[in-house]
Amino acid sequence: MKRALITGVTGQDGAYLSQLLLEKGYLVYGLLRRSASSDVIDGRLRWLGVADRVKLVEGNLIDLSSLIRVVADVRPDEVYNLAAQSFVKTSWDQPVLTAAVTGLGAVNALEAVRIAHPAARFYQASSSEMYGKNRERMLNETTACYPRSPYGISKLFAHCMAINYRDSFGLHISSGILFNHESPLRGIEFVTRKVTDAVARIKLGLQKELRLGNIDTKRDWGHARDYVRAMWLMLQQNEPGDYVVATGCATSVREMCAIAFDYAGLSMDEYVVVDPALFRPAEVDVLIGDSTKARRKLGWEPTVTLEEMIHEMVDADLERLKRPAR
Repeated sequence: MKRALITGVTGQDGAYLSQLLLEKGYLVYGLLRRSASSDVIDGRLRWLGVADRVKLVEGNLIDLSSLIRVVADVRPDEVYNLAAQSFVKTSWDQPVLTAAVTGLGAVNALEAVRIAHPAARFYQASSSEMYGKNRERMLNETTACYPRSPYGISKLFAHCMAINYRDSFGLHISSGILFNHESPLRGIEFVTRKVTDAVARIKLGLQKELRLGNIDTKRDWGHARDYVRAMWLMLQQNEPGDYVVATGCATSVREMCAIAFDYAGLSMDEYVVVDPALFRPAEVDVLIGDSTKARRKLGWEPTVTLEEMIHEMVDADLERLKRPAR
């Protein structure tokens, strides 16, 4: 029975990846940062019905000693480093924390594997935010990076370090350059979930408007369930590598909003307010990924359409809001 260790196990991707690996017969260990809310932090795992099957182990990405101990104890076949301060807007308010967790935290995870169990295969969660202001229409594994946020810069540092560890120490390290991926488990601070939650609240008479920043930016949105499958496929290859994971289709925030409001029988023009105070200090206008390599070498392709995903998210938020308070 294979063993997997997941950092960021309580996040959206960590929960879906745990579900996938459990279905494949893995023993799944999740790194849990000790906090005052640790008794409720496994909400996403509970939503998927897998919380009692994931073995949580205490550790912290910014504490190398704890990572070495965890890797030595678990001796995983596969390590998935998904943990990060991942909200782009927050990275301007907390740039040092973002660099420490998202950037140096990845190096700590790599170092722990190198020292304690170098036979493990390692997945690094890279991000399309690394590309930033690059003007190429379709972005692939060889596209130059010009990150526009502390988050994007931190992810680029971690990505380069993963490549360096692979080249320097011969470790099986693969990076997934994932474009935006969403689901009902997405954090409420991210725009897709902010929209679907607001649509559900407006539909139920609990909210009157939705305030957004730049709604003309375009993103390449896919479903997290599809994207964690790509992560797993990368670590099943004989040779490690870096892969863009994306749908290849760009949709504006405005268009995404229309899908959500239309599904609920509402008109977005009646409820959406563009608030300049919510614009980013440095915006990335368009991000579209070219996943040709992943489709060719991994046999991966997305299975959930944007419309299906947004409908699922609206339904889930309606269900949450209709539940009696506990």
